Amino acid sequence: MKQDSTVHNLTDGSVRRQLTRYALPMVAISLLQALYSMTDIIISGHFVGNVGISAINNSGQVLGIVTNIAIGVTMGGNILISQFFGAGDQDRRKEATGTLFSLSLLLGVFGAVLLILFARPMLVALGAPALEQACDYLNICALGLPMIFGYNALSSVLRAVGNSKTPMHIVIAATLLNVALDLLFVGPLQMGTKGAAAATVIAQTLSFLLALLYMLRHRELFELRPRFFKIRPALTASIFKLGIPSALQNTIGSISWLVVTFLINSYGVDVSAGNGVAIKIKDFCQLFTAAMANSAASMIAQTLGAKKFDRAKQVMDETMKITLLISAGMIAIVELFTPQLVAVFTSDAKVAEAAVLNLRIEILAQVFYASFPVYNALAIGAGHSLFAMANSFVNCILFRVVLAVTLNHFFGIVGLYTACMLAPAISVFLGHLYAKSRVWRRSLA
Repeated sequence: MKQDSTVHNLTDGSVRRQLTRYALPMVAISLLQALYSMTDIIISGHFVGNVGISAINNSGQVLGIVTNIAIGVTMGGNILISQFFGAGDQDRRKEATGTLFSLSLLLGVFGAVLLILFARPMLVALGAPALEQACDYLNICALGLPMIFGYNALSSVLRAVGNSKTPMHIVIAATLLNVALDLLFVGPLQMGTKGAAAATVIAQTLSFLLALLYMLRHRELFELRPRFFKIRPALTASIFKLGIPSALQNTIGSISWLVVTFLINSYGVDVSAGNGVAIKIKDFCQLFTAAMANSAASMIAQTLGAKKFDRAKQVMDETMKITLLISAGMIAIVELFTPQLVAVFTSDAKVAEAAVLNLRIEILAQVFYASFPVYNALAIGAGHSLFAMANSFVNCILFRVVLAVTLNHFFGIVGLYTACMLAPAISVFLGHLYAKSRVWRRSLA
């Protein structure tokens, strides 16, 4: 196979240089996607008010579950394709690419139908304060699910062969479009949360079409031909074996946050809106770690596919050093400038007060989020997605939910935020035990 800028082998050369070269576009993608997501909250907060923030936050929690399923399934395909690429098995890589893409489109359509049917019941169960606006936002965003699944599949294929720059360029274009349409639809056209949702779906469609066009222009590398659109049972089973645990891992996290959101909603629309603002800032701070962990997982999968086990451990160690350093900086910045950061999203004093309280406590958890996702990346790269899922279950259900309900009962909202801050610590310990076990050296997908 011809080697060009479309593919990049990550199994040789300096670990730090290769990791940095591959991860920086992934970090840029995450930052742009954060802007992409934050735009709806920021613009709605200033043009619609606390009702708009609360509606988008609650519907976003539901939409996040389905989106995380897409990310999880396509991560399974990413790891499988990365291992084939690292092993030099180009025929199986192309077959896995076709299977992942076709499967993802099917799942996207199925997810859209389900979300449209059950949007209102889910939001009612969540106790969403701004119910009608939340339903409007969620129903429109559901139409973009096939594009989300399709884009994530194509992006995973590109990242599996070491190409993280093309997805970055695509996200830049989509983010610019989303910001422009948000300003137009929510501002002058006064479409409210419906306009914010429409802007998001149009931008998602652009992402998918640009990724598809790129694959068509490089069809000799990715086998994007009529026979490409085929779901191969054996490869589907492998993708699900790797992807379902990852999807469940993400879904478990989303469900636990739904429980937290339900508890927070009981404090009223201002606290609910403040939580929405705090979530966007916390998510922004976690993006660097998440991007580095995802990059490490792909790089580890390629490296293990080439049976370079010591190099895989080096990738994990280098990633951990970088994420811990950056997270310490994030904590310091947020603690020092919390009111100023919150003011970007809202000018409502009560909403701002709730957001500041949330951030002062929960931002301390960034030190844990800098660690356990990197341990999970080692497990995912080795094909042990079940470990990452179990680690997430312990963190999110056994600790976050139980602690949140308990501490909320005894200490109110401060106890609830403290529970969310402490919960991820357990996953750091379990991840360390996994890395020390060296079981990842003996098993591949």
